[in-house]
Amino acid sequence: MQSYGSPDTTYGWWAGNSGVANRSGSFIAAHAAHAGLMMFWAGAFTLFELARYNTAIPMGEQGLIVLPHLAGLGIGLNEAGEISNTEPYIATAAFHMVSSAVLGAAGFWHLFRCPKDLSAAEGRAQKFDFDWKDPGKLTFILGHHLIFLGLGAIAFVEWAKRHGIYDAATGMVRTVEPNIDLNMVWGYQTNFLSITSLEDIMGGHAVLAFALISGGAWHIATKPFGIFKKVLIYSGEAVLSYSLAGLSLMGFVTALWCSVNTTIYPTELYGDVLKLSFGVAPYFKDSISIGTDLYTSRAWLANTHLFLAFFFLQGHLWHALRSMGFDFKKVSEAFENLESTRVSA
Repeated sequence: MQSYGSPDTTYGWWAGNSGVANRSGSFIAAHAAHAGLMMFWAGAFTLFELARYNTAIPMGEQGLIVLPHLAGLGIGLNEAGEISNTEPYIATAAFHMVSSAVLGAAGFWHLFRCPKDLSAAEGRAQKFDFDWKDPGKLTFILGHHLIFLGLGAIAFVEWAKRHGIYDAATGMVRTVEPNIDLNMVWGYQTNFLSITSLEDIMGGHAVLAFALISGGAWHIATKPFGIFKKVLIYSGEAVLSYSLAGLSLMGFVTALWCSVNTTIYPTELYGDVLKLSFGVAPYFKDSISIGTDLYTSRAWLANTHLFLAFFFLQGHLWHALRSMGFDFKKVSEAFENLESTRVSA
């Protein structure tokens, strides 16, 4: 947290990050608890959508956001692309609910039974103690995150190879062998919206997995050097701003891709493609009407990602400026002084 040079700066209860800003052990507790909340939402919302799912209405027209993703993975679908077996969905929801309980318990365990500061921990856990001003330790922890992300990408590729995913072109679930071609992957950097091949998509994830795991190993084994050490700011505010910038970028890209791509987001699962409209703010609008006050799954997903990405961007700018020492309190003070000057004049 930005203290503006004053070690006695305190924050209210609403500034949740302040409670873990300088406590690496409490930071892990918060991470585990947040992961538990996300798991709980995923499991609970899967059951909620499953309870209201109607096979007589196209899935994309029911405003669902979790079931289409699971269906896209080829789970419980019949030849017509409809959910015919709900047991895998219930099992998936139960797995997430149980995992949320385990993660929640882990959060409490780290909060009440473990050291607030990992420098006092025993064994390998001590290696994950960090200081926001220590770039070497921050990049060491970043490396582990990248490796886990890479393993997740590998799991997706292996699922597509062995189990199969839904193919909008054929209207059925089929196995997909990744097309690992670096030229192909690089060529999609500027025209990724035109992707129509599941093989290319899986190939991109395979290349991404390799890059993530390699990058993770690199960050674990090395420390920042050169321009990265001189230009980047290393503080809690700065790292948070970098994270929010990444989330914002992914949110904007996902919103745009979801709005028009029908290969990963099939029309039978998410509804028809969207068109961009402008009101108080830009938003994606259904290209066909499915009823009063009703929206397709594609509209819900695209707009949610668009609006969240916008607010993440604002958060990035806020924390980036604070990390550079900008004091937002001076803005209100400047307006107050301006008003006082006008009154006295």
